Amino acid sequence: MQSKPQLLAWLTCDGVHIDPSSGKYTILGVFSNIKALEFPVNHPLMVWFMTLTDVSAGEHVMRISMGLTPTSMQALIERPFESQSPLHRINLINEIRNLSFPDPGDYCLLIEIDDEPLLATNLGVSS
Repeated sequence: MQSKPQLLAWLTCDGVHIDPSSGKYTILGVFSNIKALEFPVNHPLMVWFMTLTDVSAGEHVMRISMGLTPTSMQALIERPFESQSPLHRINLINEIRNLSFPDPGDYCLLIEIDDEPLLATNLGVSS
């Protein structure tokens, strides 16, 4: 039986640095909401960092969608990745620039692997 991918970590942050000598990840500026003075607002740069495990060996597709309601979701990131083994931990760094928020609210985020929902969460945007 094939296992379902498991999400070990999900962070919204300003950046991720990978140390070239040790391969260790340093997560910079973790945040869970955005404050803006006026709308619409564009957030210049954010990173969605995730760690996956139990991903069957082979090629896969990760997609992140966002919307103010679950019915208004739009795909923001869709990217292929490869798993060597379900035992491996896979770190995916998803950089997104100039993300537009037309109105304040709790924006729904949906993370899918191979069209299967893995995580539904939200990002609060307020004035």
